[in-house]
Amino acid sequence: MITVRYFAGAREAAGVTTEQLGGPTTVAALRDSLAGAHPRLTDVLPRCALLVAGARATDDAAEISDGVTVDVLPPFAGG
Repeated sequence: MITVRYFAGAREAAGVTTEQLGGPTTVAALRDSLAGAHPRLTDVLPRCALLVAGARATDDAAEISDGVTVDVLPPFAGG
């Protein structure tokens, strides 16, 4: 299982704070799965950073291993 944690606007769009998903998967497949499960994420998700095990995912083909936590972080405003 992969733990997905949502923050700020992503949490509001998803309607949940945390969820468990089957794994392993890829970054691209996870984005597709999240958008399919939470249609309101469709507008937010392209602007979000995904942190996979604490590191920013920059390659959509990168594998996400079972047991990993993924944080969905929208851009933050302010300073």
